[in-house]
Amino acid sequence: MTTDSAEQLGLGDFPYPSRRMPVIAARGVVATSEPLAAQAGLFVLRSGGNAVDAAIATAVALTVIEPTSNGIGGDAFALVWDGRRLHGLNGSGRSPATHSPELFRRLGLGEVPARGWLPVTVPGAPAAWRDLHGCFGRLPFDALFEPAIEYAEHGYPVAPVTAGTWQGAFQAYYQANTGPEFRGWFETFAPGGRPPKAGDVWSSAGHARTLRLVAASKAEAFYQGELAAKIAAFAAETGGYLTRDDLAAHTSTWVEPIGTSYRGHEVWEIPPNGQGITALTALNILEGFDLGRYPRESVESYHLQIESMKLAFADSQRYVADPEHADVPVRGLLDKEYAATRRKLIGERALTPVAGEPTHGGTVYLCTADADGMMVSFIQSNYQGFGSGVVVPGTGIALHNRGRGFSLDARHANLVAPHKRPFHTIIPAFLTQGVRALGPFGVMGGHMQPQGHFQMVVNQVDYGMNPQASLDAPRWQWQRDKQVALERAVPAHVTLGLGARDHAVAIQHQWGPFGKGQIIRRLGNGVYVAGSEPRCDGCAAGY
Repeated sequence: MTTDSAEQLGLGDFPYPSRRMPVIAARGVVATSEPLAAQAGLFVLRSGGNAVDAAIATAVALTVIEPTSNGIGGDAFALVWDGRRLHGLNGSGRSPATHSPELFRRLGLGEVPARGWLPVTVPGAPAAWRDLHGCFGRLPFDALFEPAIEYAEHGYPVAPVTAGTWQGAFQAYYQANTGPEFRGWFETFAPGGRPPKAGDVWSSAGHARTLRLVAASKAEAFYQGELAAKIAAFAAETGGYLTRDDLAAHTSTWVEPIGTSYRGHEVWEIPPNGQGITALTALNILEGFDLGRYPRESVESYHLQIESMKLAFADSQRYVADPEHADVPVRGLLDKEYAATRRKLIGERALTPVAGEPTHGGTVYLCTADADGMMVSFIQSNYQGFGSGVVVPGTGIALHNRGRGFSLDARHANLVAPHKRPFHTIIPAFLTQGVRALGPFGVMGGHMQPQGHFQMVVNQVDYGMNPQASLDAPRWQWQRDKQVALERAVPAHVTLGLGARDHAVAIQHQWGPFGKGQIIRRLGNGVYVAGSEPRCDGCAAGY
């Protein structure tokens, strides 16, 4: 499929009708999970900023507007198309110096816990904002923080899906998070003893003060100044492990994106320690099947996609790790001949996936585009909901629990170690076709993210769906072994047919584990077509 016109994106005859129409704009677009955050990015574009400025402004605003999924104390990754080529930024943090396997053995733990200080790694998001701006930004850095600071200081009405997630987190935290390290969470996110409901106005003076410090110092305060001192002091006071030295040592890493060809297109991801390679290896496997001969809502199409994805996951869960600490076989995993050997394992029945032997060598997503053709695919996260549950009192800094990505198995590539980046779930993606940039896309949601990327590529490339139709379409999620979750919108004949092929099918409603995505596509005439996730409070806004 080519994408030179609106008709070729399914905008003329609507072969796959959407619940909503896509947004079409000529000068700039922002798509993300919260309308107020999208407006922050659009304001920056209309004020003369470029797509990177808009992405940063949107990301900073999301730390206030959707704290249930991300925060100042999280990590971030980005892909930036500068008009000529693609750049990648790994903004994930590393483990504290104390985090050796021996520490966890002494504590009698078989896995890294989800809450408290042990899963906390150095947050990378503030440095990622600074480094993206330093390379590509147009407006003053501090100007990009103004919408977020206004929301934090004066308040904003909480959106319905975010309010529901907030309520669920409060119920879980109220039962389990009773130590002194958790008091800041309740003071910040449940003032008066309860979380906000949909439509309630929530504000955070701590967020506003912190964002001002980050903006004025270009993140220096977070890693070596006043905020670093507060984080380290609270850790020392409450049994934590993060120190000023850990924070001061943090750096972002510029990386070369990795990609694969798929039916005349190129799909791009951030290299490990992220799991984006999972989507690429799954597409390599699937490419050997003539998927287009089957209707999208057919048992055959679903079966081939699920089987390709589970084989890719078996490999990434075994091999993906921090390349500074492990030999990650990126070339081997992306090799087309290796994909062919994996493809031969797929038959008429569901299989239980096992890793192969390649040759060795709580999240928010947003995308932006500007009038000059610059486009950004950006993702940041506190990992599981609010993250570790640790909030530094008076700052609004909710620290992520990304250390959950470490293994305590001495034979595993992701074995915990000092100053090591964990296996990372958050991944931005980008689509090109030869020398043309088609645009950014992403689907947040932990284990769902590469599966969402895979399905968005299939929807657009194999089935000719426009961005909104692609996001609206029913989704599936492989979970483990032969277990697969389907949305209720998946037709009954597909559900029954997968069961007959030995898939262990579970039906879940659309607010289940199917991720939240955004897509921007650029037409041959420079016009943008954008879609936003119907499973959340999302919005695509353009002008």
